[in-house]
Amino acid sequence: MKDSVIYQDIVQKEALKLISRQLKKHFGEINTPLLEQVSNLSAEKLEELGEALLDFSEVADLEVWLNQQN
Repeated sequence: MKDSVIYQDIVQKEALKLISRQLKKHFGEINTPLLEQVSNLSAEKLEELGEALLDFSEVADLEVWLNQQN
């Protein structure tokens, strides 16, 4: 079941919802281009971002992290 496309899609969407809420709480509103970059991350990368976010002190830290993922 965990290998199914539907399951992975659900996991992806839920991870994105959680990270989006965390980003908003941590930084307030985030600009659309950054949110689009976040929404294009895999579920695995969203989990990594969730951990990395704990060390971010400003939006620039998010930008650097996202640029390192390419």
